[in-house]
Amino acid sequence: MLADALISLLGPEKVSTAQDILETHSIDKWHASNLPEAVVFAESTEDVAKTLQYANEHNIPVTTRGAGVGYVGGCVPTRGGIALSVMRMNKILDLAPMDGVAVVQPGVITGELQAAAREIGWYYPPDPASLKECSIGGNIATNAGGPRCLKYGVTRSYVLGLEVVLADGRVMRTGGRNHKNKTGFDLVGLMTGSEGLLGVVTEATLRIIPHPPTRSMVSATFDTFADAARAVQEILGGGILPSALEITDGFTLEAARNYLGRDALPAGDAHLIVELDGQVESVAREIQQLADRVRELGAVGLNIAQSDEECEAVWQLRRGFSYSLRATGLTKLNEDIVVPRSKLVELVAFAREIEADTGIAVACFGHAGDGNIHTNLMVDNYDDPEEKVKADAAVDQLFRWVIANGGAITGEHGVGIAKRQWFADAVGETSYAVHKQLKAALDPNGILNPDKVL
Repeated sequence: MLADALISLLGPEKVSTAQDILETHSIDKWHASNLPEAVVFAESTEDVAKTLQYANEHNIPVTTRGAGVGYVGGCVPTRGGIALSVMRMNKILDLAPMDGVAVVQPGVITGELQAAAREIGWYYPPDPASLKECSIGGNIATNAGGPRCLKYGVTRSYVLGLEVVLADGRVMRTGGRNHKNKTGFDLVGLMTGSEGLLGVVTEATLRIIPHPPTRSMVSATFDTFADAARAVQEILGGGILPSALEITDGFTLEAARNYLGRDALPAGDAHLIVELDGQVESVAREIQQLADRVRELGAVGLNIAQSDEECEAVWQLRRGFSYSLRATGLTKLNEDIVVPRSKLVELVAFAREIEADTGIAVACFGHAGDGNIHTNLMVDNYDDPEEKVKADAAVDQLFRWVIANGGAITGEHGVGIAKRQWFADAVGETSYAVHKQLKAALDPNGILNPDKVL
């Protein structure tokens, strides 16, 4: 029996076949689920190495799991086998501002790393919406982003070094504490965003930067989404690089007014959040210039937030948009597509075409600065077979349009199971073949996270 072999290998406290544990490790935030045969709670690199060596020798599938808050079925153990949890590996091993690095285990919660860095006056910028519950290992697996990646970049921009256990149990260290390193292939980049298909991250050396002394933001509503999208281009074209630049459509705003209160947002069919950070004097000057420019661009309602508390209140409102959509009672299919910034208006116009063709409402909001717009198909009853067929066809329409218009099918959630059927078209024939060759080279028995991406 698999569990007995793993207990013999690792000890009884690190292996479970309890039904509730198996069920917890059978799903993420997407709708797919499948029970593993056993769950391994790794507490060290050695535990991971022993598990993978045994699994590789016996052709047992292994699905690595962090916090389990992904949206694409990326940690669903589709072929049973071993669900390998790294959440007990949750230590911040080093915070070293002299080197500008943090060294962490994969189970560290992203928000906890941010808080620890902030205590010493430093900053870990990647900020996925789930930062209070997602793990660094999961962020690395999906190359997670967030609102502030417009200015600061996604997770990959902060990964300097990795310790990775390969499929056969060998331990590889690549990169390190140096901020510049052009020695050999970029194996750090290869592993970041690889969604558990090429190895298991057991330690990460991450770049941290000095925390900006202050921030301020402008939030504004516009009569139309086109007006707000034009403001995005004008802001960036005017030489301002915000730390975050978020846009929201009318459907989402109406859901937010219904959920958060009619006075939560002023009238208007589109909403913009523009955050600036930096030195106190420069931010105070630039935020007033920004507010004046946004008014000139047609804002019908405008608010300036100039303290951490005021800014956080605006972000709390923004985080409420997703909950507002859930509160409609509709099933939210959250697609994190990306389009060139010049295509923002066309994307929302196409979303309205989908609505007209299918009767399925589409809510668009997200990171306007980098074109990563969360496009949510709001389905009456996804459990109804006819509704599911219609919704799946609408998702296919969306992805086909995105690919045809030079976009990307995922900006931060990853491919997993949910977007696998579009992956080959999204990357192209040759790139797809190279992905498969890399997978075969590093995991010849195909034990790592099977049925995902490829």
